[in-house]
Amino acid sequence: MAGMFELFVDAESAFRFRLTAPDGTIMAVSKPFDTKKDAVAGISAVREYAGMGLITDQCAASTNKAQPAAWSDPGGQPDDSPRMPKIDFHIRARAVRRAVSGPRWAGAIHSLS
Repeated sequence: MAGMFELFVDAESAFRFRLTAPDGTIMAVSKPFDTKKDAVAGISAVREYAGMGLITDQCAASTNKAQPAAWSDPGGQPDDSPRMPKIDFHIRARAVRRAVSGPRWAGAIHSLS
């Protein structure tokens, strides 16, 4: 079962939504919205963008001194972001969606006999 969006009115009478896991754990809470329509549009935006969202680490320097082997640069050359592979996730996601969904015109073929 997938998570669920819950639309509610907070203590300041603003509309918000929260994303809950199947076990009821609150995973995220939105910013306040002036209208219900804006809150629903926010839910739509989260659904659209979060599916293949990239992760950006904006934490301060870690206390771990050793860098994991998967992040090391075998060439020894400095890299702008050694933690992220040099691939475009959006292109890969688009290719996966196309492969799964099949051709868009498949339902328009009719028998001519």
